[in-house]
Amino acid sequence: MADVSVFPSQRELGAALARLVVEAATEAVASSGRFTLGLSGGSLVALLARELPPALREAPGADPSRWLVAFCDERLVPLEHPESTGGAYRSQVFSQLPPPGPQFLFVSTGLGPAEAAKDYEEQLRRAFPDQEVPQFDLLVLGVGPDGHTCSLFPGHALLQEQESLIGFLRDSPKPPPLRVTMTLPLLNSSRSVLFAAAGSEKAPVVQRILREDPDLSLPAARVRPRAGKPRWILERGAGLGLRLRRGSAPIGGN
Repeated sequence: MADVSVFPSQRELGAALARLVVEAATEAVASSGRFTLGLSGGSLVALLARELPPALREAPGADPSRWLVAFCDERLVPLEHPESTGGAYRSQVFSQLPPPGPQFLFVSTGLGPAEAAKDYEEQLRRAFPDQEVPQFDLLVLGVGPDGHTCSLFPGHALLQEQESLIGFLRDSPKPPPLRVTMTLPLLNSSRSVLFAAAGSEKAPVVQRILREDPDLSLPAARVRPRAGKPRWILERGAGLGLRLRRGSAPIGGN
Protein backbone atom coordinates (compact mmCIF):
# COMPACT_ATOMS: atom_id res chain seq x y z
CA MET A 1 0.00 0.00 0.00
CA ALA A 2 1.10 3.58 -0.61
CA ASP A 3 2.48 5.71 2.21
CA VAL A 4 -0.67 7.44 3.51
CA SER A 5 -1.24 9.90 6.35
CA VAL A 6 -4.63 11.28 7.39
CA PHE A 7 -5.07 14.55 9.30
CA PRO A 8 -8.01 15.86 11.32
CA SER A 9 -8.26 19.21 9.53
CA GLN A 10 -7.15 21.17 6.48
CA ARG A 11 -4.92 23.33 8.68
CA GLU A 12 -3.01 20.29 9.90
CA LEU A 13 -2.88 18.95 6.35
CA GLY A 14 -1.42 22.24 5.15
CA ALA A 15 1.18 22.28 7.91
CA ALA A 16 2.27 18.75 7.00
CA LEU A 17 2.43 19.65 3.31
CA ALA A 18 4.61 22.69 4.00
CA ARG A 19 6.86 20.68 6.29
CA LEU A 20 7.39 17.96 3.69
CA VAL A 21 8.21 20.53 1.00
CA VAL A 22 10.70 22.23 3.31
CA GLU A 23 12.32 18.91 4.24
CA ALA A 24 12.69 17.96 0.57
CA ALA A 25 14.14 21.38 -0.22
CA THR A 26 16.64 21.25 2.62
CA GLU A 27 17.86 17.83 1.54
CA ALA A 28 18.14 18.78 -2.15
CA VAL A 29 19.92 22.08 -1.52
CA ALA A 30 22.41 20.34 0.76
CA SER A 31 23.11 17.54 -1.70
CA SER A 32 23.02 19.29 -5.08
CA GLY A 33 22.72 23.02 -4.44
CA ARG A 34 19.30 23.20 -6.10
CA PHE A 35 15.73 22.14 -5.34
CA THR A 36 13.42 21.48 -8.29
CA LEU A 37 9.73 21.64 -7.44
CA GLY A 38 6.61 21.17 -9.56
CA LEU A 39 3.33 22.52 -8.18
CA SER A 40 -0.29 21.89 -9.04
CA GLY A 41 -2.93 24.51 -8.36
CA GLY A 42 -6.47 24.49 -7.02
CA SER A 43 -6.84 24.18 -3.26
CA LEU A 44 -3.11 23.49 -2.85
CA VAL A 45 -2.37 27.19 -3.36
CA ALA A 46 -4.31 28.23 -0.26
CA LEU A 47 -2.79 25.44 1.84
CA LEU A 48 0.74 26.50 0.94
CA ALA A 49 0.03 30.24 1.14
CA ARG A 50 -0.87 29.87 4.80
CA GLU A 51 1.79 27.39 5.88
CA LEU A 52 4.84 27.46 3.59
CA PRO A 53 6.23 30.98 4.25
CA PRO A 54 6.37 30.56 8.05
CA ALA A 55 7.83 27.07 7.68
CA LEU A 56 10.58 28.46 5.45
CA ARG A 57 11.44 31.19 7.93
CA GLU A 58 12.30 28.45 10.43
CA ALA A 59 14.41 26.44 7.95
CA PRO A 60 17.26 28.53 6.53
CA GLY A 61 18.78 25.46 4.90
CA ALA A 62 15.80 25.25 2.54
CA ASP A 63 16.94 28.53 0.88
CA PRO A 64 14.19 29.43 -1.66
CA SER A 65 16.72 31.36 -3.75
CA ARG A 66 18.04 27.97 -4.84
CA TRP A 67 14.64 26.66 -5.95
CA LEU A 68 13.46 26.09 -9.49
CA VAL A 69 9.66 26.13 -9.46
CA ALA A 70 7.53 24.92 -12.36
CA PHE A 71 3.79 24.34 -12.64
CA CYS A 72 2.40 20.90 -13.34
CA ASP A 73 -0.40 22.32 -15.46
CA GLU A 74 -1.64 25.73 -16.40
CA ARG A 75 -4.78 27.34 -17.78
CA LEU A 76 -4.12 29.53 -20.79
CA VAL A 77 -5.19 32.76 -19.12
CA PRO A 78 -3.06 35.78 -18.14
CA LEU A 79 -1.03 35.49 -14.93
CA GLU A 80 -3.28 38.15 -13.38
CA HIS A 81 -6.39 36.04 -14.05
CA PRO A 82 -7.91 34.28 -10.99
CA GLU A 83 -7.70 30.94 -12.86
CA SER A 84 -3.92 31.19 -13.37
CA THR A 85 -1.96 28.64 -11.34
CA GLY A 86 1.38 30.39 -11.78
CA GLY A 87 -0.13 33.77 -11.03
CA ALA A 88 -1.81 32.47 -7.87
CA TYR A 89 1.41 31.04 -6.51
CA ARG A 90 3.36 34.16 -7.43
CA SER A 91 0.93 36.51 -5.70
CA GLN A 92 -0.30 34.40 -2.79
CA VAL A 93 2.68 32.26 -1.78
CA PHE A 94 6.04 33.47 -3.03
CA SER A 95 5.29 37.18 -2.66
CA GLN A 96 5.49 36.54 1.09
CA LEU A 97 9.17 35.55 0.85
CA PRO A 98 12.01 38.05 0.95
CA PRO A 99 14.03 38.45 -2.26
CA PRO A 100 15.72 36.82 -3.96
CA GLY A 101 13.02 34.21 -4.42
CA PRO A 102 12.89 31.09 -6.57
CA GLN A 103 13.47 30.89 -10.29
CA PHE A 104 10.16 30.21 -12.05
CA LEU A 105 9.24 28.50 -15.28
CA PHE A 106 5.96 30.04 -16.44
CA VAL A 107 3.80 28.83 -19.31
CA SER A 108 3.65 31.44 -22.08
CA THR A 109 -0.10 31.87 -21.85
CA GLY A 110 -0.28 34.37 -24.72
CA LEU A 111 0.49 31.56 -27.18
CA GLY A 112 -1.94 29.03 -28.57
CA PRO A 113 -2.16 25.64 -26.80
CA ALA A 114 0.22 23.73 -29.10
CA GLU A 115 2.76 26.56 -29.18
CA ALA A 116 2.56 27.09 -25.40
CA ALA A 117 3.17 23.37 -24.77
CA LYS A 118 6.16 23.34 -27.12
CA ASP A 119 7.63 26.47 -25.53
CA TYR A 120 7.14 25.12 -22.00
CA GLU A 121 8.82 21.81 -22.87
CA GLU A 122 11.75 23.74 -24.32
CA GLN A 123 12.01 25.78 -21.11
CA LEU A 124 12.09 22.58 -19.09
CA ARG A 125 14.77 21.00 -21.23
CA ARG A 126 16.95 24.10 -20.91
CA ALA A 127 16.48 24.03 -17.13
CA PHE A 128 17.58 20.37 -16.97
CA PRO A 129 20.32 20.34 -19.63
CA ASP A 130 21.99 17.12 -18.48
CA GLN A 131 18.84 14.99 -18.33
CA GLU A 132 17.00 13.45 -21.26
CA VAL A 133 13.82 13.60 -19.22
CA PRO A 134 13.80 16.26 -16.46
CA GLN A 135 13.75 14.74 -13.00
CA PHE A 136 12.10 16.99 -10.44
CA ASP A 137 13.06 16.51 -6.83
CA LEU A 138 9.40 16.81 -5.83
CA LEU A 139 6.04 17.17 -7.52
CA VAL A 140 3.09 18.28 -5.37
CA LEU A 141 -0.14 17.08 -6.97
CA GLY A 142 -3.84 17.18 -6.23
CA VAL A 143 -6.63 14.87 -7.32
CA GLY A 144 -10.16 15.68 -8.47
CA PRO A 145 -13.32 13.76 -7.55
CA ASP A 146 -13.13 12.19 -11.04
CA GLY A 147 -9.55 11.01 -10.45
CA HIS A 148 -7.87 13.61 -12.67
CA THR A 149 -4.51 15.07 -11.72
CA CYS A 150 -2.77 18.00 -13.37
CA SER A 151 -4.90 18.40 -16.52
CA LEU A 152 -4.92 14.67 -17.25
CA PHE A 153 -8.55 13.58 -17.30
CA PRO A 154 -10.11 10.10 -17.42
CA GLY A 155 -10.48 8.81 -20.97
CA HIS A 156 -8.49 11.65 -22.54
CA ALA A 157 -6.02 10.89 -25.32
CA LEU A 158 -3.19 12.57 -23.37
CA LEU A 159 -3.10 9.55 -21.05
CA GLN A 160 -1.56 7.60 -23.95
CA GLU A 161 1.18 10.16 -24.63
CA GLN A 162 4.63 8.56 -24.55
CA GLU A 163 6.91 11.08 -26.29
CA SER A 164 6.01 14.66 -25.34
CA LEU A 165 6.79 15.85 -21.84
CA ILE A 166 4.16 18.58 -22.05
CA GLY A 167 0.75 18.16 -23.64
CA PHE A 168 -2.06 20.56 -24.41
CA LEU A 169 -5.84 20.51 -24.33
CA ARG A 170 -8.39 22.46 -26.28
CA ASP A 171 -11.22 20.45 -24.75
CA SER A 172 -10.66 20.26 -20.99
CA PRO A 173 -13.82 18.83 -19.39
CA LYS A 174 -13.22 21.25 -16.54
CA PRO A 175 -13.16 24.92 -17.61
CA PRO A 176 -11.31 26.79 -18.88
CA PRO A 177 -10.89 24.46 -21.89
CA LEU A 178 -7.43 25.61 -23.07
CA ARG A 179 -4.67 24.13 -20.93
CA VAL A 180 -1.09 22.90 -20.89
CA THR A 181 -0.07 19.96 -18.69
CA MET A 182 2.79 17.71 -17.76
CA THR A 183 2.32 14.23 -19.22
CA LEU A 184 2.81 10.90 -17.49
CA PRO A 185 6.37 10.38 -18.83
CA LEU A 186 7.46 13.60 -17.13
CA LEU A 187 5.46 13.04 -13.95
CA ASN A 188 6.83 9.53 -13.58
CA SER A 189 10.43 10.62 -14.09
CA SER A 190 10.34 12.65 -10.86
CA ARG A 191 12.26 11.55 -7.81
CA SER A 192 9.27 11.98 -5.50
CA VAL A 193 5.55 12.71 -5.77
CA LEU A 194 3.32 13.97 -2.98
CA PHE A 195 -0.47 13.95 -3.39
CA ALA A 196 -2.52 16.14 -1.05
CA ALA A 197 -6.32 16.02 -0.92
CA ALA A 198 -9.11 17.36 1.26
CA GLY A 199 -12.89 16.97 1.24
CA SER A 200 -15.22 14.00 1.63
CA GLU A 201 -16.29 14.30 -2.02
CA LYS A 202 -12.85 12.90 -2.92
CA ALA A 203 -13.03 9.90 -0.60
CA PRO A 204 -14.55 7.46 -3.13
CA VAL A 205 -11.92 8.15 -5.79
CA VAL A 206 -9.08 8.09 -3.24
CA GLN A 207 -10.24 4.61 -2.21
CA ARG A 208 -10.17 3.45 -5.84
CA ILE A 209 -6.64 4.80 -6.30
CA LEU A 210 -5.19 3.46 -3.07
CA ARG A 211 -6.63 -0.04 -3.07
CA GLU A 212 -4.28 -2.98 -3.71
CA ASP A 213 -5.42 -3.19 -7.33
CA PRO A 214 -5.73 0.52 -8.23
CA ASP A 215 -8.23 1.60 -10.86
CA LEU A 216 -5.90 2.56 -13.71
CA SER A 217 -8.70 4.30 -15.58
CA LEU A 218 -8.04 7.11 -13.09
CA PRO A 219 -5.13 9.33 -14.16
CA ALA A 220 -3.88 9.85 -10.59
CA ALA A 221 -3.52 6.08 -10.21
CA ARG A 222 -1.04 6.04 -13.10
CA VAL A 223 1.46 8.33 -11.40
CA ARG A 224 4.45 6.27 -10.29
CA PRO A 225 7.65 8.25 -9.58
CA ARG A 226 11.14 6.81 -9.97
CA ALA A 227 11.51 6.20 -6.24
CA GLY A 228 8.33 4.10 -6.06
CA LYS A 229 4.78 4.85 -5.07
CA PRO A 230 3.63 8.42 -4.36
CA ARG A 231 3.08 9.59 -0.84
CA TRP A 232 -0.46 10.66 0.05
CA ILE A 233 -1.49 13.13 2.75
CA LEU A 234 -5.20 13.52 3.30
CA GLU A 235 -7.62 15.57 5.35
CA ARG A 236 -9.95 13.31 7.34
CA GLY A 237 -12.86 13.68 4.90
CA ALA A 238 -10.79 12.61 1.88
CA GLY A 239 -9.50 9.62 3.86
CA LEU A 240 -12.93 8.28 4.80
CA GLY A 241 -13.21 4.54 4.29
CA LEU A 242 -9.50 3.86 3.91
CA ARG A 243 -8.12 0.87 5.73
CA LEU A 244 -4.64 1.99 6.73
CA ARG A 245 -1.99 -0.49 7.70
CA ARG A 246 -0.42 -0.15 11.11
CA GLY A 247 2.13 2.65 11.05
CA SER A 248 0.17 4.80 8.59
CA ALA A 249 -1.02 7.20 11.26
CA PRO A 250 -0.96 10.95 10.64
CA ILE A 251 2.13 13.07 11.15
CA GLY A 252 1.22 14.86 14.34
CA GLY A 253 -2.46 13.89 14.13
CA ASN A 254 -4.70 10.97 14.97
